[in-house]
Amino acid sequence: MRRLITSLIAILAVTNLEAQQQAPKLVVCITVDQLRGDYIDYFYNSFGEGGFKRLLNEGRSYKNIRFEFSNVDQASAFATLFTGSNPCYHGIPSIKKFDFNKGLEVSILNDPNYLGNYTQENYSPKALLASTIGDELKIASKGRSDVYAIAPDPESAILSAGHAANGAFWMDDYNGKWATTTYFKGIPWYVDRYNSGPESLTSRLEKMVWTPSLPLDKLNAFPYILEDIPFKYTFSEKSGTAYLNLKTSPFINKEINRLAIQFLEYGAFGTRSCPDMLAITYYAGNYRGIMNKEYTREIQDTYYQLDKDIEQLLQTIDKKVGLTNTLIVFTGSGYYKSIEDYPEGMPLGGGEFHPKRCIALLNMYLMAIYGQTNWVTGYYNNQIYLNRKGIEDAKISLPEMQMKAAEFVREFSGVQNVTTDFALRTGDWNEGTSPLRQGTHHLGRGDLVIELQPGWLINKDNNKEKPKVVRNNAVITPLIFLGNGIKPEHIYREIKATEVAPTVTHVLRIRPPNASQDLPLSEFSKK
Repeated sequence: MRRLITSLIAILAVTNLEAQQQAPKLVVCITVDQLRGDYIDYFYNSFGEGGFKRLLNEGRSYKNIRFEFSNVDQASAFATLFTGSNPCYHGIPSIKKFDFNKGLEVSILNDPNYLGNYTQENYSPKALLASTIGDELKIASKGRSDVYAIAPDPESAILSAGHAANGAFWMDDYNGKWATTTYFKGIPWYVDRYNSGPESLTSRLEKMVWTPSLPLDKLNAFPYILEDIPFKYTFSEKSGTAYLNLKTSPFINKEINRLAIQFLEYGAFGTRSCPDMLAITYYAGNYRGIMNKEYTREIQDTYYQLDKDIEQLLQTIDKKVGLTNTLIVFTGSGYYKSIEDYPEGMPLGGGEFHPKRCIALLNMYLMAIYGQTNWVTGYYNNQIYLNRKGIEDAKISLPEMQMKAAEFVREFSGVQNVTTDFALRTGDWNEGTSPLRQGTHHLGRGDLVIELQPGWLINKDNNKEKPKVVRNNAVITPLIFLGNGIKPEHIYREIKATEVAPTVTHVLRIRPPNASQDLPLSEFSKK
């Protein structure tokens, strides 16, 4: 009898171990752009049981992930999460880049070699220099796995999809269609139907009105709201900004769900011999029309509605594939975008940094040393670009000029730190300049990289543009794994954003992305 009981215990233990270690049939990466973990805490009591609370109560939850570089934005965050590497390896330091020859700012993914489908814009993932989770899944399965991404914007869609994905879809800013690029081959029939059918967003837009989902006295998480007037926003195509506005309202998450459910309904996810992947991006930032308001009922209502959208998505996945067969990876993008408005006359530290004045004075300084040539090309994204061709023609040492320029700029008020491209290339950096190295890539990096002191305004001396407050606070960004036999657990140590991708690939039993240097999180690699 004892031998029989022992054998049964052994069989149950092995069965349980196999259930936990089995690769999922589907991985769903849910990334919430501008998610704030502190807001989840503040609004927790207003949530239902099936959204945020289900993730936190049933998943393996990490309190915060940390990005190792400064000035995190949408593109740099998504590239980091899905490649397991920082911009110094994956090549996506920011969402925009500047072409000084043409005097134009364009998306980092702009690629005129590819046309747009349902959009006039041209994009491809070719600027991304590292492989992604989806790329490695495609390689391992020899193309049999389906990999798709859905997001509000092209950068988050394409970077979460990768190079080898079947497709990446985002909402076009001007026609409201689900757009993609001819880089990806083919559009599923249900996406075409969604764009052109009677249920398309265009046919529903005029009836969409954003008003509070709860009584005003229930949207009371912030004690700083003075007005008691309910908000009301409408979206008219005649305005020209209807879709831009909608993409920063709770309606964008509902549109994401509508399309995601189409994929789950008709895309045969989780039925193939190899795992499939669906990357979904939600939005949880400020509404476009009130970017200068920090504490609002609108942001609480956004989270309240997002909670319902997460619940709907999880229920659909459970129904179509089963959460036991699915790995859910839930996290945020590690930054939060707002425009700070200070009351008139409020005494605050800091001041204004004027890039145009800085480069003009720097150019005069370098002329006094090296002769009457325009040695400075321009300033963009906290970086100064020197005239490389002029320096080469004059046979001047580039590292020497970079060093002299850095010494000069370092004396400007508001400048916290300055380092040079040469210093970052040759390893001459320290703890203070490490974030500047991690957050830039040597291809396209400026000759000087500048970090300003907190609270300083960047004044571009442009009458049409208000000075921008420099703010780079850490944003609490949770990471949660749910499904696939994962036991509920709360882990309070801080982890790195670069550890997400190798952990996901470990669960999928494939190699990590090619620029990833971190090991899987220890909770997933325990024997």
